[in-house]
Amino acid sequence: MANNGRRSVKMKKGPTVGTGGHGRKALEGKGPTPKAEDRPYHKAFKSKQLAERSEAKRAGTGRSAGARSGPKGRATEEVVTGRNSVVEALRAGIPAKALHVAIRIEMDDRVKESLKLAAERGIPLLETGKPELDRMTEDAIHQGLVLQIPPYEYQDAYELAEETLASWKRGHVANAPLFVALDGITDPRNLGAIIRSVSAFSGHGVIVPERRSVGVTASAWKTSAGAAVRVPVARAANLNNTLKAFKNMGIYVLGLDGDGDVSLPDLALATEPVCLVVGSEGKGLSRLVRENCDQIVSIPIDSAMESLNASMAVGISLYEISRQRAAK
Repeated sequence: MANNGRRSVKMKKGPTVGTGGHGRKALEGKGPTPKAEDRPYHKAFKSKQLAERSEAKRAGTGRSAGARSGPKGRATEEVVTGRNSVVEALRAGIPAKALHVAIRIEMDDRVKESLKLAAERGIPLLETGKPELDRMTEDAIHQGLVLQIPPYEYQDAYELAEETLASWKRGHVANAPLFVALDGITDPRNLGAIIRSVSAFSGHGVIVPERRSVGVTASAWKTSAGAAVRVPVARAANLNNTLKAFKNMGIYVLGLDGDGDVSLPDLALATEPVCLVVGSEGKGLSRLVRENCDQIVSIPIDSAMESLNASMAVGISLYEISRQRAAK
């Protein structure tokens, strides 16, 4: 067969002379192999997620306790799941965006009461399919009821202190400013109980750090027994800087600790503007927070008792401060 004078040329495979190393990138390594727990397709990755979710539930910040995290860890919404939890939340008057009810839900007394309470408060009732309820709750046991909670609107710690001081100096507030700051507390029930004590003893607010601290979850709302409506909770970007700013404003910072240098009954600053700082039951006050306190105050207790629960220690201290202010 004629080839019209053309000669066939057999091409060699691979790079030829003069390629300038264009294939060099293909020969380069892709860096170290990621850990198994960081590879989404590996079972270790799923195990790590389950462990983190369990830890969040124990801290009261997981879905079953209410919180759902959005981008960069910011809480986007909260949900209360299960018939008992939903009806208790509605009885406690926790703010709610909507009550999601499963299609063709089996009625019982809890469901009926939940529907009645939601209707009385004007909370929207949304009939929702099971797949959507499963998605909202990340497959938690919801029993066909999911209460959607709006994110809590925190005040700014500096602004709250400045406004309270200004109102006190103008005579609009009878008692000197009284705040409680939390250092390393992660249990929402402790926060709720502290909010309740602050309300009972005429406190003016609670300060929580933005990181490594509990927030106002549905569990905290419920434990506060409605006091979260009356007592503002403010967030501090950095607790130590906030405490320094409080001191510059004329607010005395008092740390609560078992080995304090001042016994609570001997506290001489009770009638002054005060910010009580309480640490976690296990670790107590952190070193930097302790250094920023004007005084470390201890509560005299029986030697057989090692320590008090954080919310109990706050309640006792607020009572003593309130007693001394009333006797002035």
